[in-house]
Amino acid sequence: MQVTSVLAPVPPKSLADTGLNVVMMRDILLKTIFRMNLDLVSDISRNIALPIVLTQELIDLARSQRLLEAMGTLHATSGSEMGYQLTDAGKARALDALAQSEYYGPLPVPLAMYREQVKRQSIRNIQMTRQQLTGAMGHLILPDSLLDHLGPAVGSGRSILMYGPPGNGKSSISNGIRDALGDKIYIPRAIEYSGQVITVYDPIVHSAPQASEDDPTALRRSSNRFDNRYVLCERPTVITGGELSLDMLDLTYNPNAKTYNASLQLKATGGVFIIDDLGRQAEPPQKIVNRWIVPLEESKDILALQSGEKFEVPFDTLVIFSTNFHPNDIFDKAALRRIFFKIKIDGPNQENFLKIFAMVAKKKKMPLDEPSLIHLLKVKYPTINNDYANYQPVFLIDQMIAICNFEGIPYQMSPDLIDRAWANMFVKEEKIIH
Repeated sequence: MQVTSVLAPVPPKSLADTGLNVVMMRDILLKTIFRMNLDLVSDISRNIALPIVLTQELIDLARSQRLLEAMGTLHATSGSEMGYQLTDAGKARALDALAQSEYYGPLPVPLAMYREQVKRQSIRNIQMTRQQLTGAMGHLILPDSLLDHLGPAVGSGRSILMYGPPGNGKSSISNGIRDALGDKIYIPRAIEYSGQVITVYDPIVHSAPQASEDDPTALRRSSNRFDNRYVLCERPTVITGGELSLDMLDLTYNPNAKTYNASLQLKATGGVFIIDDLGRQAEPPQKIVNRWIVPLEESKDILALQSGEKFEVPFDTLVIFSTNFHPNDIFDKAALRRIFFKIKIDGPNQENFLKIFAMVAKKKKMPLDEPSLIHLLKVKYPTINNDYANYQPVFLIDQMIAICNFEGIPYQMSPDLIDRAWANMFVKEEKIIH
């Protein structure tokens, strides 16, 4: 596993170091004990993501307020650990707190503290080398000139627009960029602003977390390597396509739980946000890009609470727009000016097409046949003005494999099989009479 060079958030040494209001911490403690039926300090510590020493301090505070009580004996299965339970007053307080917000579990990170961590692990701090990029794109046949443009674009951490005809690997290149980043950053499980909790960590977007928990058997119980309110993850990637709507870029409020879920771009902070198939969304492309103008120019986004109160969050994301349309057809000049890099992704030339074809054939165990390839290049491609695309080798070989399977013959190429495969690649222009 690659070791991250990002500066880790330091574990809090006191309750004040968390940056949170003590009442909020106490209420999350009570809600977590109530909802998860916990009684051991080590279990409570793990679930509220606070070091054991500070968890004990919070428990002692709740005990002094007669909200928690010791169960009187050491827990039978826990060695030296004392068990705790909610008093009647503690249950009442937990229920009252749950009525205000159903959030329980890991303590959130104050937004101001999270901003500082974002600076420490900014995507603009990455030094992207040609070797890293070619390593991540090794499965793709790309012209050197494309890498000449992509490298500086990725290394800048700024916005990229990739455009060109469909089927030439814009999505694959976007994924390769994501893979090239390689390092790990710290994602908060949740952040706090103005007393409201916004959950950020999302297992669909973020890789499996690497925990940094206290060892309950350690003498000083200070084995945490970083603040466990964060999880150590690969740089996140959010990929959206035609389903993207502008409300996905706002906080999602759950009126029943009275909690917030982070917007897509907030979840992508420190990583990559890919908008695929731009122009296929319900909203016009110009409107979508307009939503990104402030974030792209000022490295901050503006979100709103249910109350209408607006606040700033860091915007530290490599945004990749990918479209099959010409940029001049879907954007005005002001929008294009704000997208830092514009890179055209064209189809391969004949030489690269043959390389891709051979690579795919080898992977799918389809033997190459010279007369069939000559037939493909000299007879079929001239009918479409020798317009090669990266998706075509996979399409044609998969078609021939399907035919061979149906006919019960070994995998093979022939001019006849090429013709049958080709017939499925395009739809004949004709008028259908109803």
